[in-house]
Amino acid sequence: MEKRNHNNRHVELPNFCHLGVNLRIALTVEAALVAGVVARVADSRAFYDEFIALSALAQPALLLTLLALCAAGRWLRNLPYRAGEGLALALGVAVPVLVALWLAPLLGGQLPFSPFMVAAFALALGALLLGYFNLRARALSPAITEARLQALQARIRPHFLFNSLNAVLSLVRSDPRRAERALEDLAELFRALMGDARQLVPLADEIQLTRAYLELEQLRLGDRLGVVWHVDKMPADALIPPLVIQPLAENAVYHGIEPRRDAGEVSLNIYRSADRVHIVVKNPIATETSLHKGNRIALDNIRERLMLHFDLDATLKSEPMGAVYQVHIVIPYTRDHTQPASARPHRR
Repeated sequence: MEKRNHNNRHVELPNFCHLGVNLRIALTVEAALVAGVVARVADSRAFYDEFIALSALAQPALLLTLLALCAAGRWLRNLPYRAGEGLALALGVAVPVLVALWLAPLLGGQLPFSPFMVAAFALALGALLLGYFNLRARALSPAITEARLQALQARIRPHFLFNSLNAVLSLVRSDPRRAERALEDLAELFRALMGDARQLVPLADEIQLTRAYLELEQLRLGDRLGVVWHVDKMPADALIPPLVIQPLAENAVYHGIEPRRDAGEVSLNIYRSADRVHIVVKNPIATETSLHKGNRIALDNIRERLMLHFDLDATLKSEPMGAVYQVHIVIPYTRDHTQPASARPHRR
């Protein structure tokens, strides 16, 4: 029977392929080694020598254990929680013991710990880590994380509404029919915006939303706004948090195009490289004061939502590069394996 938390939601094993999970495991192992060495030696020089020796032996076992857990991770997560937990713990004990048995003859049998002690250490540390990840999932995923995601996404919607309505209002008198069509597009956009912030969405849907938004802005700004899309290498079935690319496009227009008197270009480049999806948005730097606080708040909002969804596996970097300002997001390539890859056409 699958384990559920207090909000009746599934509690899963951690994703052992995620950087954040691996980093926490590695730091815990190193901290345990430090504690063990402190208990064994009396002076700092002996501590340094002992720790280096133990760490050199522990690192191969740790790396092989992490690789084994990553390789078996999807299978373990599909098992009932208790079964997956037990097998993950068994794997976390078996690999270090096998490494110790392999290293013993190479070192003339002079290992500082017997295989039995290695097994006991790995078992205790593995149980501690699995308990920590379980408590973290119970505490964060059902209540705090979902509430924070909803709050963060709610901050974006008023800005989107205000800017989109401005684009439509600019057409009401000059071109009523075009304004009517724009309002229909806006209604479709808001249906998408009302989605659940906790759920990842296909990249194709986020691109369609961003295209529609930029088309509304082009109604308002006319030839002043040029948009260049580089999406030929985009994995349309990749899953990303909703409202990540559209706010970047909105920032690019607000800070890079609106302050200019002449025309400017917003560039969006989205592609996959290995197991990562890259999202690069560029806009001209209109003035030195254009990168004001509002831009930073929006980027911090997106960065926090990426962290809540992907932990340390996602990065967001923003920096001026000569005459343009660039935002570069990297997220892991994940997709819904229960559904076929999306092949929907994009609006151009």
